[in-house]
Amino acid sequence: QVQLVESGGGLVQAGGSLRLSCAASGRTFSSNAMGWFRQAPGKEREFVATIWWSGSTSYHADSVKGRFTISRDNAKNTVYLQMNSLKPEDTAVYYCALRERPEGSDRVREYAYWGQGTQVTVSS
Repeated sequence: QVQLVESGGGLVQAGGSLRLSCAASGRTFSSNAMGWFRQAPGKEREFVATIWWSGSTSYHADSVKGRFTISRDNAKNTVYLQMNSLKPEDTAVYYCALRERPEGSDRVREYAYWGQGTQVTVSS
């Protein structure tokens, strides 16, 4: 069984920064791709970023490109999301997810395990 635990969310003013972390346990983290998704009230869960098993490849949604960066530390079984230049429209619950494949994906349904989510609120 895989457990994913996010942390690092909170309230920040527009233009500020936050760093989300997601700690994984229960299986070989380093063999699997990871992703970050978000869900705002009344909206569907949407892709934010994904990173391949080795960390050598990643990509980000157009809405966050240039502002957010996904990274991972396989020695610590942790994936990160550095969020800079935050905007009010970034307000959402952020989820990390593990895909049972080495290559990343932007599709919600391709991820087998999910964390409980962490709230990010950006005030204007």
